[in-house]
Amino acid sequence: MSDSNFSSLALNPDLISNLSTLGYHSMTPVQAKSLPIILDGHDLIAQAKTGSGKTAAFGLGVLHKLDVKKFRIQTLILCPTRELADQVAKELRKLARGIHNIKILTLCGGMPFRDQAHSLGHGAHIVVGTPGRIEDHLRKETLKLEHCNTLVLDEADRMLDMGFEETLTKIIKHVPEQRQTLLFSATFPNQIKKISNKVMQSPQMVKVDTAHEESTIEQSFYRVNDKQERLLALRLLLLKHKPESTLIFCNTKVETESVTDELGSYGFSVALLNGDLEQRERDQTLVCFTNKSASVLVATDVAARGLDIDALDLVINYELAFDAEVHVHRVGRTGRAGNRGVACTFYSDKDEYRMSVLRDYLNLEDDIQASVLPPKSVLENPISISEMQTIRIDGGKKQKVRAGDILGALTGKDGIDGKAVGKINLADNWSYVAVKRGACDKALRKLKDGKIKGRNFRAWVVKY
Repeated sequence: MSDSNFSSLALNPDLISNLSTLGYHSMTPVQAKSLPIILDGHDLIAQAKTGSGKTAAFGLGVLHKLDVKKFRIQTLILCPTRELADQVAKELRKLARGIHNIKILTLCGGMPFRDQAHSLGHGAHIVVGTPGRIEDHLRKETLKLEHCNTLVLDEADRMLDMGFEETLTKIIKHVPEQRQTLLFSATFPNQIKKISNKVMQSPQMVKVDTAHEESTIEQSFYRVNDKQERLLALRLLLLKHKPESTLIFCNTKVETESVTDELGSYGFSVALLNGDLEQRERDQTLVCFTNKSASVLVATDVAARGLDIDALDLVINYELAFDAEVHVHRVGRTGRAGNRGVACTFYSDKDEYRMSVLRDYLNLEDDIQASVLPPKSVLENPISISEMQTIRIDGGKKQKVRAGDILGALTGKDGIDGKAVGKINLADNWSYVAVKRGACDKALRKLKDGKIKGRNFRAWVVKY
């Protein structure tokens, strides 16, 4: 029996059985290294990037340890963003299908506090949340953690980057000292060492190599002298590669806005993601990018954390990352699941030191060589318009709207072809549905003139 097989672990048989039905047979490197330590009850620091399978690593450990008969909060999982918290909770529910009556609650900002307090009043086994909202509930005593025996800090480096160190310290004071603490981080800056020394007991360290095989990701570096050259290079690469999904990283919020405006003026379907967006705007942006309605997303590192997209064709570092580990993390968002990816990085003369640090970090013997940009003739190429468009519907889960209801309303009598319907995302009070661009007008009329669950809902197209 292979040591990389989940069956080689002393896991709850119900979890093993469910993993087989999910098609999970072999462990990823972070799972193979982390799970034995977690199952033995040790504190753990694991350095692994998004997409490495880390959620299943700590998720299986948490679920194995859980005593379902004791209906009280036994695990607290802290995440930097609402999107990541939602993803983690969704993955945990999937992993827990083989075990009955497990209740997992998500507590994040941007959602009604009173509803969350009401849910907490009915009890839970696992709470997944963002630091700010968890602190709010602790302060108002709607959340009690005296029985919590496992604390997970997911993407701890980003929580610290976002200024949550003081909040984390306050939260951890509410968790019993006799606990297991699991810390997962894509990078390992000094702040992580500092907080791990304060909150962990003799933690074991696991590091999963974040480098990618050359066959998986094609990296190119382009020297640009000024902002004008940088913006021109950006257009040239987008028009040459014609990617379906591109993620552009900038180091500042101001730069994300400038780049978004510039690309939008040329007709690219581009969306913006930075820390100034309200939660509703952020949710909408992520929905439209993941369902292929916006083909380009311009983001800061912190804002893009928790963004999990399997098929990302191109990553462009509009500005060189300040840290070599962050560069590798950015680049690692393309070329996932064995797919081929392309990563392009812009740098200037003032980045000479950071380029030398990156060269050493990547274990390159020679200096990184500048690639040649595509010829300006590619500017004559037509801009690839996103295949899909998104329609927002003013009704969601609280109005008992289901994905099947929306699909039925679109494809019913004189409706559009079901093949023209893409992803459907449901929130509490609204829904999004992606439809093929050519069918969007007809789909919108169908929703406006028709009914969903016997009710009329407002609907409109989200423009990018």
